[in-house]
Order: sequence, then C-alpha cells, then structure tokens
Amino acid sequence: MLKPRWMLWLALLLMAGAQAAPTVRVAVVGGLTLSGVWPRLASKASAATGLSIDTVAAAPKEGVIPAFSRGDADLLLIHGSDESFALLAAGLAAPLRAWAFNEHVLVGPANDPAQVASAGSGRAAMARIVAANAPLLAFRDPGSFSIAQALFRRAGVRPGPDQQLYDDAESPQAVLASAARQHAYAVVGHIPVALGKMPSHGLKVLLHGDPAMRRVYVLIEPGPAHPASAEQRQHARQLADYLLSPAGQADLRAADREAGGPWVFPLQAE
Repeated sequence: MLKPRWMLWLALLLMAGAQAAPTVRVAVVGGLTLSGVWPRLASKASAATGLSIDTVAAAPKEGVIPAFSRGDADLLLIHGSDESFALLAAGLAAPLRAWAFNEHVLVGPANDPAQVASAGSGRAAMARIVAANAPLLAFRDPGSFSIAQALFRRAGVRPGPDQQLYDDAESPQAVLASAARQHAYAVVGHIPVALGKMPSHGLKVLLHGDPAMRRVYVLIEPGPAHPASAEQRQHARQLADYLLSPAGQADLRAADREAGGPWVFPLQAE
C-alpha cells in the first residue's frame, strides 16, 4: 500500500533534520574577518570537521567579549590580553590555548628621518628612533604599547620624552591622524592600516615582517560559568582542536595566502 504524499515529505524532512550538521557559534576579533582569512578558514574548517560554523560576531574586543560572555558564542578567537585572562578568572573561559599570530608594523613620515625602512628589525628601528630623537606616538592600545616597550628593552635603549608622545585621537582607528599631526612614528596593527580600517593620513608602512612584532591569538572555549550546553561545549572543543591540529594550521596558511596575506601567521612553521 502506497503511503500518502505528505507522509513521504515528512519522512524526508525528518531524515534531513537528523543529518543536519551541528552548529558552532563563533565570535572573532575584527581583523580576522577584515583580512578575509577567517571566512576562508571557516569554510575549510566546516568541510574538514562536518560542523556548521556560524560567525555570530566579528568586531573589536569590546564587541566580541560581551557576545561570548552572554552565551551568544561558543568559541571566541581574540588576542591574548588582560581581558581574555579576566574571562578565565571569572570562570567564563576554559584554559586559553594559543592559536596564531598577527603582525604589527612601524608606520611613519614618508621622509623617514630615523631611516626606519632600512633598519631590518623592530629593535634596530627603535634604536634609530631614539638616536635621532625622532618623535614616536605611544599608541594607547595595550597591544601596540607592549610591543613598542619590548622593542626598546631588546634594543637596550630608553625612550625620551619625544618617544612617548600623547595619542590625542578621538578613537583607536584615528591614531595615525594624531601621529601625522605630530610628524611621528607609531606601532600599529598591519591589517587595519593596510586594508584602510585605520586611515594612514599620508604616513607609510616603513617596517614589517619582524616576528618580534607579532601578537598571539588565543582560542577561548566555554568555562564552567559559561551558559553553553554540554553539546555546544563538545562542538566548540572539536573546532578548537581542529584549528590547532597540523591540518588546521595548514588550512590557516592556505586561507591566508588566498586572502592575499601574510596577515595571520600559524603557530607551526612550514
């Protein structure tokens, strides 16, 4: 006896529902999407793991950390920072795992009075800036500030008053407007300045490619105080494990090439 057509459609719908891929909701810091790396990597990750990846937030840390804390995201990709450790301390995050790096660069006036472009490294560039008493903006972003201070220490030099100029920009994205007004150098993220999120105001990227000027991205999974369900935690761990695996790191390298990088650097060298 033939079944009614509606019963056949119902059976097909039930089968489709049973085979639907589990979804992982991911929040990522904005540079990962601005560069084009994360959308490409998410597609590769979905194919490799069988997971459906929903990027629910892509914004500066002020936007993605609250999304994760509320339980809107099951996995957070962000820089290692005081804020990420605060999530761990609050029980919202599992132990952090390093995943990749982004790069900071030295930007400055086109006439390059300290000859930064030929310095060869961030450490040597900072030594030249101090020797020339050239102005340097102390960018208020903690990541850029910590990189600049580490380079001074590695160079064995102490910045003078002109290497600690005040950043009077109205927003972090306008920092180079402040640097341009003061004819100063600045340490900034490569992705936003190269891709127009941080207007250059006539300044040029003078030095890039120094591994000492990288910041680490971490994977943040739900901790005991996070509202994620057991199933959501399991799938977040599955995706995180893939991203850290040799296959995931190779896919990150491929996604970065496809996006016209280098923008995001795997932990594992080729």
